Amino acid sequence: MKPMADTKKCRNGRRVSQRPRIREVGGARSVSERRGAALVEAALVLPLFFVVVLGIIEFGRAMMVSQVVTNATREAVRQAILDGSTNQAVEQWIKDFLGQTLNVAAGDVSVKITVTPAPGNPNPNNQLANAQNKDLVTINVSVPFDKVSLIPGHYLAGKNLWAEVSMRHE
Repeated sequence: MKPMADTKKCRNGRRVSQRPRIREVGGARSVSERRGAALVEAALVLPLFFVVVLGIIEFGRAMMVSQVVTNATREAVRQAILDGSTNQAVEQWIKDFLGQTLNVAAGDVSVKITVTPAPGNPNPNNQLANAQNKDLVTINVSVPFDKVSLIPGHYLAGKNLWAEVSMRHE
């Protein structure tokens, strides 16, 4: 049998490869070295992961609060277009509803009621008690997100969540 060209004979008579040995990337490392690398990777990734998760939670909360404000405004306009309603009663209903559902103080809720007269109707001066048939009643409600945020942070700091709904007076 003919010896292979890339082998040589050692002292003990065995044939050994003369090819250069290449160490594999990430090859045999000790378990403690790998644990240290995992700890460093976790220290770099976990803070970013938590920031993203908290941001998702806050934006979800903002969407939910926005829907609650829209529903409160819609229900308030339904009450406002009926005969016998007053600005004070509608404003108080909105503030009570948002206080119970969002746990927000009445002073933090901004309510603006506008009554636009229909053609031929007298100007009601934005008073629901003076509104006539077919006058356009518009209610705008806003709540600062800082007052309804679950997590202290600066995701939506300084932003207002608002809704505006209009209906014709009956």
